[in-house]
Amino acid sequence: MKMTLPVRSFVSVALLAVFAAACVPGQQMTRQSSGDAEVAGGSDVRMVPITADLVAPARPVASIPQELLSVRAEQYRIQPGDTLLVTVWDHPELTTPAGNQQQAVTNGRLVQPDGTFFYPYAGKLNVKGMTIEELRSTLVSRLAQYLRNPQLDVNVVGYGSRVSLQGAFVDTTPQELTTVPLTLSQAIGRARINAEQADLAGFVLTRDGRNYALDLDALNRDGSVAPDIYLRPGDHLFLPFNDRKEVYVIGEVLRPQALNFKTTDMSLTQALGRTGGLNPVTSKGEAVYVIRGIEDRQREPATVYHLDAGSPTAFALADRFSLKPGDVVWVGPAGITRWNRFLSQLLPLSGIINNAAAAGYNMGRGD
Repeated sequence: MKMTLPVRSFVSVALLAVFAAACVPGQQMTRQSSGDAEVAGGSDVRMVPITADLVAPARPVASIPQELLSVRAEQYRIQPGDTLLVTVWDHPELTTPAGNQQQAVTNGRLVQPDGTFFYPYAGKLNVKGMTIEELRSTLVSRLAQYLRNPQLDVNVVGYGSRVSLQGAFVDTTPQELTTVPLTLSQAIGRARINAEQADLAGFVLTRDGRNYALDLDALNRDGSVAPDIYLRPGDHLFLPFNDRKEVYVIGEVLRPQALNFKTTDMSLTQALGRTGGLNPVTSKGEAVYVIRGIEDRQREPATVYHLDAGSPTAFALADRFSLKPGDVVWVGPAGITRWNRFLSQLLPLSGIINNAAAAGYNMGRGD
């Protein structure tokens, strides 16, 4: 029994597959006019060209709230949790009641949480906020009622005042406030910033229940150095992580990826540069887009910013166009790229056509 299958059937099926593959729509961005605004692809997305009038002007100078700058270095003031060592000359029973072999902290006396401090013959004193010299004078006056011309010193051998740290620091151990004033820059230097994960622009200093946002990047940019901010007991330093501060660069760039940025902003030029730039073979310079506000489309239309990067002057605009977290930068393909992709789909299927034709011919000759 001879079995034959028409070769045309194989060819027809194969060509059908080719044209089906060729008809798969590629990524593209079209514009159509809608009143005074342009709408991308006929949807609820606004299309805005990136022009000199649109890009941000020069960055404003960062500033520090005056109430932070008004705190100046001053004498240390005793705080709850401090351990005080009182030395009364010629009276070791008062100076070292635990014995001379003990550490200074062992012979010291703790300032209670309510700020009170007890010392023999002087009684219970409220010492919170006193300077070391004020406490020494008070003790001399009290002990003079029992001792002739008492000579004494007061030293802090343990500190209860601390500054707490949280976030993208290498070391978040609370730092003591000692008799040497501590500045914000010193505290940050000791804690060491996690350079890869920190958001320098989002730093927050909390004092007495109030949050002060300090852009560490802007305050220390272009050769400027932020002025000293002296810390107080109970201050809290928070440096956020930058894991939620991302922009996404996709399309015809050399290395499509998500980019974190730890600084105040990132320009479009920086984003394209960190991904290797536009692919010189496959990209279309006139089709660089920044897509913003996709998450909030229910409240307001998303915006697509268009940059014609075919001109060298366009990169001056891109350098001044600041990206925001969540932005998507998309670079469109050139026409030759779409044709090459079509060929890449066509060529494997052409082998199927040849094989199908050969198989049909051989089957037609067989018995």
